[in-house]
Amino acid sequence: MPEMEFRLRWPDGSESSFYSPSLVVEDHLTVGEDYTLPDLVARARLAMTIASDRVQAKYGFPCSRAQGTLAAIERQAKAFDPQTTITVTGFRRLDGVQQS
Repeated sequence: MPEMEFRLRWPDGSESSFYSPSLVVEDHLTVGEDYTLPDLVARARLAMTIASDRVQAKYGFPCSRAQGTLAAIERQAKAFDPQTTITVTGFRRLDGVQQS
């Protein structure tokens, strides 16, 4: 199962990298796009749920790292006004294939 990192730029200008056990996050987020905080959290929740479910289907247990990614995004999101926007700044496959 191909793993990846995705990067987000927060309203204060800081950037964070997050892990996904699946490329499914590319189906829900687009590099260069801005998302309102609630939209970003909802998209991340859906992507990480699907990714974790894929791990469970393949290995018999959910992906704790995907759950950790969602928890980290939700934790960071609480620091900002819900009307602010978050920018997706990049994807990087962890198998060495470079994404945008």
